[in-house]
Amino acid sequence: MPLISEEPQIPESAQGPRVTPAAGRTTPTPRPVPGPRSAATPRPGRPGPGPARPAPPAQRAHPAPAAPAPARPKPAENPSAPQIQLIPAPVAGALDAAEEAVDLLLESGRAPGDILVLTTGEQHPWAAHELSFGEAAYWAQHDAGDDVFFADVSAADRAGARPVVVVAVNGDADPTLARTLPVARDRAGALLIVCGDPQTINSALGAGV
Repeated sequence: MPLISEEPQIPESAQGPRVTPAAGRTTPTPRPVPGPRSAATPRPGRPGPGPARPAPPAQRAHPAPAAPAPARPKPAENPSAPQIQLIPAPVAGALDAAEEAVDLLLESGRAPGDILVLTTGEQHPWAAHELSFGEAAYWAQHDAGDDVFFADVSAADRAGARPVVVVAVNGDADPTLARTLPVARDRAGALLIVCGDPQTINSALGAGV
């Protein structure tokens, strides 16, 4: 028959003193563990944050500098003013240069009646020939306006306006040139061609050309 080992019995004296609550004394209740404090909860003994201070008034904005006044547009050039072309040529070759300019104009499609040629010196051979029949017949051809017309620059006042005026400075620049060249420019509806010495022409017109 097997032996059953018995658990050793521990005497009460070896179990340590038994704590008995004193008479009339209650057992303290454990304090609850506080949870985490929120940022809005003040720590005991330290005052919480006061009311939020109002933000300082916005600094007074400096007024923006006044925008500069828009520049006045320059007056538009006269749209009716003719285009001016200078063809450098010596006095002796100014008439030839004018005839070449007329040929180019006709080849480009200009009608003969659109062109007026003025000379400052010797008359164009055509003008001298037609004047031999009298001024009335000569100017009648001008008034007809169906062909190139040649005249002395001194007669520019009498000549009517044409789309193209060609001036041949084939004579000395006398005082009448400064007066008649602006008249020739006024007679040109679209194009003024001046054949001659540029310095002489600029001197006659000042800053006009």
